[in-house]
Amino acid sequence: MNPSRPYLVRALQEWILDNSCTPHLAVDAHVEGVVVPTQFVQDGQIVLNISPSAVQNLFIDNDGVSFNARFGGVPMNVFVPMVAIMAVYARENGQGMGFGMEPGAELYEQQAAGEAEFTRDEPLLEEAEDKPKPGKRPSLKVVK
Repeated sequence: MNPSRPYLVRALQEWILDNSCTPHLAVDAHVEGVVVPTQFVQDGQIVLNISPSAVQNLFIDNDGVSFNARFGGVPMNVFVPMVAIMAVYARENGQGMGFGMEPGAELYEQQAAGEAEFTRDEPLLEEAEDKPKPGKRPSLKVVK
């Protein structure tokens, strides 16, 4: 299966707009391939407003998010690879989604670490063993 992140980013952006809110992307600016205005990066991150009134030519595909925008009055072409998107949320109420554990996320982690390059000809996931490891008990963790 293809990674779900591009589909989730598109759906969340549309959902946020349908609810009359302003969609924002939280981006890891240190990931290779990120093209953002570096003067606005704080603690290695940048938050980008991707509402139709803030950007032009917004394009969200399986590789990343790209658009044209003005930063401090200076026009710039922005590109954010999918691996660099940490969250999509509404500015007004913070509702949205953070990424990292969605199906296919391990491919983005591998790319970020430089361990493997993904191509469509390669299998996406190796078959997992159905047998549990001896001596290991399953456990659940409460996440708030």
